[in-house]
Amino acid sequence: MKRLRNPFVAESGTYKTSYKNDMKLFKTKKQTIIMMIFIGLVLVLPLFASNYAIGLLTLGAIASIGAIGLNILTGFTGQISIGVGAFLGVGGYTAAILTSTVGLSFWITLPLAGVATAVVGGLFGIPSLRLKGLYLAIATLAAQVVILFIITRWTSLTGGTAGMTLSRPKIGEYSLSSNTSYYYLVVIILILTTLYATNLIRTRTGRAFLAVRDRDVAAQIMGINLFSYKVMAFAISSFFVGIAGALLAHYTMIVSPEFYSIEVSIEYLAMILVGGLGSVFGSILGALFITFLPVGLDMMISVISGYLPNINQILSSFKELVFGLVIILFLIFEPGGLAQIWLNIKSYFRLWPFSH
Repeated sequence: MKRLRNPFVAESGTYKTSYKNDMKLFKTKKQTIIMMIFIGLVLVLPLFASNYAIGLLTLGAIASIGAIGLNILTGFTGQISIGVGAFLGVGGYTAAILTSTVGLSFWITLPLAGVATAVVGGLFGIPSLRLKGLYLAIATLAAQVVILFIITRWTSLTGGTAGMTLSRPKIGEYSLSSNTSYYYLVVIILILTTLYATNLIRTRTGRAFLAVRDRDVAAQIMGINLFSYKVMAFAISSFFVGIAGALLAHYTMIVSPEFYSIEVSIEYLAMILVGGLGSVFGSILGALFITFLPVGLDMMISVISGYLPNINQILSSFKELVFGLVIILFLIFEPGGLAQIWLNIKSYFRLWPFSH
């Protein structure tokens, strides 16, 4: 039925008159234009940035892919995981073994690394049916220990503590050896990951994840299979973490057990906490923030050391303090993270200069 419009009443806001309009990823043309401009700026950024900055942005984009994967599990499904570092290792070592030992192409090993990590993540996600909260976190911590133990001890396959070396991927005869070319590869995969995660929450599976997160008992009463969806969340999350691990391995061109320690798992948890639980955009913001935070602190320490040379040793340990302090401040003053801060800024300027 056609919707009648009163010519004497001025409408405000965005109205959806069909399910098709309601399901659009970008609700208005303005949002579409802004997003296209933003993607364009991301693609032309290497033309103006230094090689060092491009390298940092590449690391931030790789971390964003892993953070989105972790947020699908923790932010959307409510399952805590402290084994992200080990799952990164599964992806990295799978890529290293398949490319360096077996001799497969990067374009084949990249999805296989994600699938292998998804299988491992699904196996360690089986206890989630009986465990939740702190108990589930300890179970995933056990996964971290077990996987790193296997990587370290299975020297004939993984090289043990010596690690393995890789090469940059190629497109035909062209090697993605420069930071700029690898940056474009990672950004394209990040865009695809963002689109998938955004649309996932709009599907039946995504809504089931949210129901499990909010109240798993009520979700089970409504007919949601808790076991299937919890294991599925672990598998999907681990898939993207494995992709991030493979991309990181080919970027650094080396894999070693110390790259996937418990500290890495804590950093990824910090990314989604600082960025915002249950937010795809917040995962990217948090990953970039945590990636750039040590660099910013090093720059600050260098400036201070120029005036006070003897204070360098004291300030070197100051970085760990700031890292923990940032997480605590976000949990106290803005639990919604950077994503919520961004929404607050948008809301302020949408209503400005009126307060109500």
